[in-house]
Amino acid sequence: MTLVAGVDSSTQSCKVVVRDADTGAVVRTGRAAHPDGTEVAPAAWWDALRAAIADAGGLDDVAAISVGGQQHGMVVLDADGRVIRDALLWNDTRSAQAARDLIAEFGADALARRTGSVPVASFTATKLRWLRDAEPENAARVAAVALPTTG
Repeated sequence: MTLVAGVDSSTQSCKVVVRDADTGAVVRTGRAAHPDGTEVAPAAWWDALRAAIADAGGLDDVAAISVGGQQHGMVVLDADGRVIRDALLWNDTRSAQAARDLIAEFGADALARRTGSVPVASFTATKLRWLRDAEPENAARVAAVALPTTG
């Protein structure tokens, strides 16, 4: 029997499902909670992934893994790849004013044409604008931006 695993890292938890590749039957599952809130230390996701894998009985016998993760958040890294501050999740709305400011500055139509979207508070771009204005010392250290996932 060939086993495959699916990993889902959502805002609330990390889930692992191991299935028989031929039949699709669920062989085993695991789950671990993520911290509550709208910002979180990214290391907590790694801890939850490891716990969910252990809860599912491990992955040593799994032939392939697929990972799905959160979107629209902000993990900022310095030049050495270290996390600068806790990640802001999609459900953190403190960047709502930054979204309005971007729309006022560039125009909703122009942003939609250029990026395919009109910014809202859940988007990474608005969170970066918020960081620039609210935490300029942290913003100055940003060398890379990642989306929150366990991958």
